[in-house]
Amino acid sequence: MALLTKENMKLFTAIITAAVLTLAGLSAAAAEKQQPFYPGEKLVFDLKWTVIKAGEATLEVFPMETVNGVKAYHFVMTAKSLPFLDVFYKIRDRIDAYIDTEITHSVLYKKQQREGSTHRDEVVLFDWEKKEVQYSNFGEKKAPLPLSPGAFDPLSAFYYTRFFDLKENMVIERPVTDGKKCVTGKSTVRKREQIEVSGKTYDAFLIEPELKHIGGVFEKSKDAKIKLWVSADHRHIPLRIESKVIVGSFVGELISAEGTM
Repeated sequence: MALLTKENMKLFTAIITAAVLTLAGLSAAAAEKQQPFYPGEKLVFDLKWTVIKAGEATLEVFPMETVNGVKAYHFVMTAKSLPFLDVFYKIRDRIDAYIDTEITHSVLYKKQQREGSTHRDEVVLFDWEKKEVQYSNFGEKKAPLPLSPGAFDPLSAFYYTRFFDLKENMVIERPVTDGKKCVTGKSTVRKREQIEVSGKTYDAFLIEPELKHIGGVFEKSKDAKIKLWVSADHRHIPLRIESKVIVGSFVGELISAEGTM
């Protein structure tokens, strides 16, 4: 049970990050579309390893803030293990991401990781004047990396993608960085289909990210794959995420949505 719980919860952040790391858009015109989200949106997901419910995750849009003199959207993702599983492997993770209101680039990215004995407090600073990004953990800084124009952090990249007019066979690319590496993420919109989530049927797009930049358990899994379904309306709400890796299968499924329009 300890191994099962540990792998499930450690993989959730890795899987979500892999998905959003490769889900960003091509055109600045994306921000001209109908607004897909507003502050107050809160999406809650059940996390299951095979058939076992192991935890819960949330994606939230917080009120706008001013960060380093820039007015910004504030996105938050949290993941936690269920109380009865905390005995084996307690998870309390939180990611805060800030993006300018024009939806053109990231401003700040923070990740607080509490997974068993693993603790990290990561901060990624975006210096657009110097065109550099710098990563630190508990204040210990790494050497800055060059920033590609219009780069996003992994979580902001997903929200940016929600502005796009998705179509079948569409290929999407964008520079993305977590402060430790800068890559060009790539995803393909495979098809539009009806799916059932928590007893409700949705019209949805299936998106598959490319995993060659991800590494870790994905690199070790010969047939590793991530599938992400988002609603086919202008909101592109994430409905379901599935992964297949060497240690098994994982599912995150939407169970409640507040503040959607």
